Amino acid sequence: MIRVVLSQACRIVPVALLAAGVFTCAPAFAQVAKKGPAVTAGDTRKEDRPAAGAESATPAEKGGEADGPSGGLGVLDRMGAELPDLPAEKPFTGKVDEAYGAFQRGRYLTAMELALPRAQLGDPAAQTLVAEILDRGLGVKRNRDQAMFWYEQAANGGDPTGMFKYAVLLMERSRSKEDRKKADELMKKAADLGNASAQFNYAQVLVADSPGEKGLREAMPYYEKSAEQGIADAQYALSQIYISLKDLPEEKTKRAREWLLRAARAGYDTAQLDLGMWLVNGTAGERDYEAGFNWLKRAAEGGNAVAQSKLAQLYIHAIGTKSDPVEAAKWFVLARRAGLSDPSLEDFYLGLEESQQKAAITAANKFRTGS
Repeated sequence: MIRVVLSQACRIVPVALLAAGVFTCAPAFAQVAKKGPAVTAGDTRKEDRPAAGAESATPAEKGGEADGPSGGLGVLDRMGAELPDLPAEKPFTGKVDEAYGAFQRGRYLTAMELALPRAQLGDPAAQTLVAEILDRGLGVKRNRDQAMFWYEQAANGGDPTGMFKYAVLLMERSRSKEDRKKADELMKKAADLGNASAQFNYAQVLVADSPGEKGLREAMPYYEKSAEQGIADAQYALSQIYISLKDLPEEKTKRAREWLLRAARAGYDTAQLDLGMWLVNGTAGERDYEAGFNWLKRAAEGGNAVAQSKLAQLYIHAIGTKSDPVEAAKWFVLARRAGLSDPSLEDFYLGLEESQQKAAITAANKFRTGS
């Protein structure tokens, strides 16, 4: 199954994480206006207002010298030298996208009102924005049929994000070979145009179509491009490819743990689990029991049952931490409740004293309730 990573609305240049990006709008419009389906407002139309942001200010230090660190004065202040002038602010010469600006501030109805006329005139970026609002039901009644129409228009107009989203909907809503072929072609085109989510998903398509080493080698360049743009799924996939494929250049294999670390830092729990195991076992680098324990603990606390089971083993054998049978039993109980069985941990638990078993169950219950 293809794992889809959805990016944010409109014409996005992904820069980090899931596919956060910046809108750019096409300046030229088609000669023939496309009205498209009617947009239906939600039952509870409320005027969109940006959330009020909290303001804070740090008071300047007053008086003479005080013990402890400086309260904000720079080195030049303390030396009595004048601070250099700030560099002149460069004026913004690009075209401001008011529709996307409203979207970013959560003013979805305003964004729709500004984007729809441009979408009807053939602006692909505006068409993607309209489709995104309809697809997610932001300020208007959700309508995926209307969204699909506008994604298709945006894709035909050359917008990479529109291509990606339209391809995803084709995959989700159609089982015909023709639509699947069209979706794959659009996904590749969006990937080649630089859309990070499309790059990851097209790599997945290649792996699915050619299981084994051949598919992995074909997909690797797309995983690499997506990983460089911050897609955690791609970073994780790349770490597995670099560690498993033979005859890769040394500069790639040396980066396997680096990519796994990036995915783990992004909050990908499977990457956190694998990184913990790699550090404990010395895979793709030196052993670091304490760091391995910390990554497994982080994944376990996030709810990963396999990590919970592995963490129990670390507590039993005092790997990266002190031996703690009650804490080990707690994580075993949590993993077992999640449906993961481990005969060796079962034997360990049954060998504990009754008081220790009760303490472990109490600790597991507290963890689940967050108390």
